[in-house]
Amino acid sequence: MKSYPTIINFFLALMVFCAFSMTAQAQVNTPRVSPPAQLKQTIATTDIIVDYSRPQVITNGNDRTGKIWGQRVAYGFQKINFASQNEIPWRAGANENTTITFSEDVKVGGKPVKAGKYGFFIAVKENNEATIILSNINTSWGSFWYDQKEDVARVEVKTEDIGFTNVLTFDFVDLGSNYGTLALSWEKKRFPVKIEVDNKEAVAANLRAQLLGQGGFGWQGPFGAAQYCAQNNFNHEEALGWIDQAIQQQKNYNTLSVKSTLLYQMGEQDKAFEVADESATVANINQLNALGYQMLQLKLTDKAIKYFKMNVEKNPENANVYDSLGEAYFTKGDKDNAIKNFKKSLSLNPPANVKQNSLSFLKRMGVEYNK
Repeated sequence: MKSYPTIINFFLALMVFCAFSMTAQAQVNTPRVSPPAQLKQTIATTDIIVDYSRPQVITNGNDRTGKIWGQRVAYGFQKINFASQNEIPWRAGANENTTITFSEDVKVGGKPVKAGKYGFFIAVKENNEATIILSNINTSWGSFWYDQKEDVARVEVKTEDIGFTNVLTFDFVDLGSNYGTLALSWEKKRFPVKIEVDNKEAVAANLRAQLLGQGGFGWQGPFGAAQYCAQNNFNHEEALGWIDQAIQQQKNYNTLSVKSTLLYQMGEQDKAFEVADESATVANINQLNALGYQMLQLKLTDKAIKYFKMNVEKNPENANVYDSLGEAYFTKGDKDNAIKNFKKSLSLNPPANVKQNSLSFLKRMGVEYNK
């Protein structure tokens, strides 16, 4: 028969073993009520990543519509008596700290923010405004350890009323070549904030690196790089070298047009127009028409007339070229030639949109047209 101390020691050892086993093993992952999600968007060469969890307005049959703002999500900063014991904003989601990561320096709501990973918090206000906060605290649970001293940027935004959105969603609701509008949407409210990237040198370096690889063979790579610079009005000297490289292999309207644009942006107007003239000689009907309208936008009416007249000479049976030439004469104030060309356009059975344009201009000049 075993003694009690031996039995007691056995059970003590068993308890220690079980406790050790429970702590040594990882906990299992079970489905969350507010599942995690990630949004990734690239703007220019900058990657922006938002990691968050997605609560729902209607959950397990419980409809909380009208009970989110000011109730489930407190207005302003809420005083807590545990964790940080600070006044804390909303975590902008559920569960862990919502975070936002920038691969390069950006501006958030006009305020500079260095590349890195930040906690994303929102202080919701009652007057359709909110404060979006980026914080160095990015690993906590929720916002319970929020500390104002760790703020990197605070941005005041106007909220927007939207249609019902059950599941909290981050999305980019507007995108440009160097900016995006990030928005959190939930229930019937949206919180938008503009994020801008100013990394032209990074883009130029990226283009430069690509042209040292396969992108440097053929004319399309240098053309694409130069065209991007022209479209965004930067890196002109290097872009001019790239487009010259492309022109050596493929002289066409597109390559010459990019060179003309670059020269104009650099203030070399005489050279720009000389190249534009050359591009006009190899342009098709649509390209030549576009070149004419480009001159109209620059308020260079005589040059626009020159290109539109070239198009008329090349395409005398096309109604649209006469309509365009009529617009140029109208802009110049030459009413007689404007009327003449609009009437010529209408006589060639133009498409509906061209017909409407010609008739509209004639009406503006007090001319009734009856074919």
